[in-house]
Amino acid sequence: MASYELIMPKMGESITEATILKWNKKEGDAIKTDEAVLEIATDKVDSEVPSPVAGTLTKMLYKEGDVVAVGKAVAIIETGGGGATSAPITVAEKTTTTATASVSKPVQTASVQTTTAAAGGDRFYSPLVLNIARQEGISMAELESLPGTGAGGRVTKKDILSYVENRGNAPAEQPTQTVQQTPSQTQAEAPKQEATIAPAKSYSGNVEIQEMDRMRRLIAENMVRSKSTSAHVTSFVEADVTNIVNWRNKMKKKFQDMYGENLTFTPIFIEAVTKALRDFPLINSSIDGNNIVVKKDLNIGMAAALPSGNLIVPVIKNADLLNIVGIAKKVNDLANRARINKLKPDEIEGGTFTLSNVGTFGNVMGTPIIMQPQVAILAVGAIKKKPVVIETPDGDVIGIRHMMFLSHSYDHRIVDGALGGSFVRRVADYLEKWDVSRDI
Repeated sequence: MASYELIMPKMGESITEATILKWNKKEGDAIKTDEAVLEIATDKVDSEVPSPVAGTLTKMLYKEGDVVAVGKAVAIIETGGGGATSAPITVAEKTTTTATASVSKPVQTASVQTTTAAAGGDRFYSPLVLNIARQEGISMAELESLPGTGAGGRVTKKDILSYVENRGNAPAEQPTQTVQQTPSQTQAEAPKQEATIAPAKSYSGNVEIQEMDRMRRLIAENMVRSKSTSAHVTSFVEADVTNIVNWRNKMKKKFQDMYGENLTFTPIFIEAVTKALRDFPLINSSIDGNNIVVKKDLNIGMAAALPSGNLIVPVIKNADLLNIVGIAKKVNDLANRARINKLKPDEIEGGTFTLSNVGTFGNVMGTPIIMQPQVAILAVGAIKKKPVVIETPDGDVIGIRHMMFLSHSYDHRIVDGALGGSFVRRVADYLEKWDVSRDI
């Protein structure tokens, strides 16, 4: 019998760890190839971890709720074949990402520095840590003051549980500058004042209190962080998309017959966006300190609403290298799997620009919030028939046209109004000049 280590998968450049939500198998269970062994959660998405081999689950190295670093083994599977076993699991590999109790002084110092920098909301907390904090009534201000022993000064499960255990024995360290003392206050009174718990809020009238689910809390945190990071500006353009509407009406049955796929407007919008990004490459960038990182790959995120009411943004990688058929297949596949929570973690990573279709809900326009670390996002509104002045060689006439608003939000730190406005105008130009005689 050969042993196989099931590894916590790599889930994108910004994801270093994941929380085990649920084991779908228990020790001794048979496992088929590609069968989901466990469910995990990151700060971006829930996902399943399938087994690339068939065999028997002989050892679960972590429990539900544990936070595991990417690349660590989470389980041992005995396969039916012979041969050399995989590399042995060391004690260090079996431990979680929390540090031991004997933390060196330099690590403590680095943790304090990270905590200080976290005042702007940049500090990462795993879903497990946030859940424990909520259950124990630990506020975000209190959490931010807690030194972490994890990678980069992160607060680990061990850190917060140790804090909860000692919380009642000694008051938590608080920054001295937050204590507002009057001349009559003594030093002994100040800590007592800081430990005062705010009274519970009272709500008048007939109300229902609903706790945010994990995804909604993450969305809220990401949106607030984006608004506090980027200087948001939005430019609007109205486009005549009559040619696109007529072309799609003509081609959608042929497209369905040939490829078994629905032809929506989204692939058309994405194609126009990729062309405009080639014309204005600074829009496809991010900020790193005082540096502007211009991305050569055009990875287009498309905001998708979930049945729960939450939002997720799967990414079409290298969208500029796909034809309209390839884009349509990608759009339909990602949207369908997003609705049933079957997206892979790397399918929501690496976006360089995002498209949001607010027209799906009947809205004519919106002011979308930038997906960090991107610097721009485009929202397309509902397509409406309107009377429009049409310029012809024989003079102006009024006709009924299909019109749509485009809303382009961009980070004014590096994208000025001229560039942001020119980009969205260019997208509209590509849409208005759509070739109605084009074949699929």
